[in-house]
Amino acid sequence: MIIGILTAIGLACGLIIYMVHIKVPQKVKGLEKTEEINSILPGMNCGACGYPGCFGYAQALAKDPDLVVKTPCSQVLQDAEKLEQLEKALGITLDASEMSKKALVHCDGNSEVICSYSGVQTCKAAAQLLRGYKKCPYACLGLDDCVKICPQGAISIDPEKNVAIVDPEECTGCGLCVVECPQDLIELVSPGTKIAFLCSYKPLKNIPGRERCDFGCIHCRKCFKACEDEAIEWNKELAIPEFNQEKCTLCHKCIEVCEQNTLADFTKIGKGKEAELVSV
Repeated sequence: MIIGILTAIGLACGLIIYMVHIKVPQKVKGLEKTEEINSILPGMNCGACGYPGCFGYAQALAKDPDLVVKTPCSQVLQDAEKLEQLEKALGITLDASEMSKKALVHCDGNSEVICSYSGVQTCKAAAQLLRGYKKCPYACLGLDDCVKICPQGAISIDPEKNVAIVDPEECTGCGLCVVECPQDLIELVSPGTKIAFLCSYKPLKNIPGRERCDFGCIHCRKCFKACEDEAIEWNKELAIPEFNQEKCTLCHKCIEVCEQNTLADFTKIGKGKEAELVSV
């Protein structure tokens, strides 16, 4: 009697398992496409793309293939075979030259040191104390966190200005420095960028007792008024200039009227790791 009951229970469980196997999809919808994309990605899980690892990035691309243009993987862009595989997986055409990026540090350096810092010699540690030890709370701290994280050795610290500078010829636009900088000073920009804005001071987010350094943007709007090509728009929320690189003719008029030298010709920045930021 007991044996018969156990046998019946076993058969019922087996039947349920069989029905589940038949009815329930073996793979989560979209998982196969995600796995295909993930197999193409480098597997570094660096997070530079803004997602938690390559699998998370692959999931996002599976849902929105056009996302790859906004946040491309620099490792794939440098590998023609991988790029071709990704094109087929996403079903779109990709142009590596248009998608490649270069790192730009929004700080011209030389911000006055207002206190002695003797803690852990990293930017992340120093930034924990009221955003660092310099007059400007958004200044580059120059403790080379970005230098250490750069796999290409494209970043160095200017010994005179104590600011990170990027050699665009060596930079591959991986974005690791962007993630690493606690001051949010580094941005990935198009290699076709013409004018570089070398300041990140945000007047609408003042920190009590702190102010812009003597070399920072004073938000005078002279660059905006000087541009005859309508290549500069004034961001009222942040009180900073924004540049339309397509309209810009690189006439240098905005650079010439900038009393603070916070504008520079991007094409002349970082020509060699010991070169200074060039402003006209």
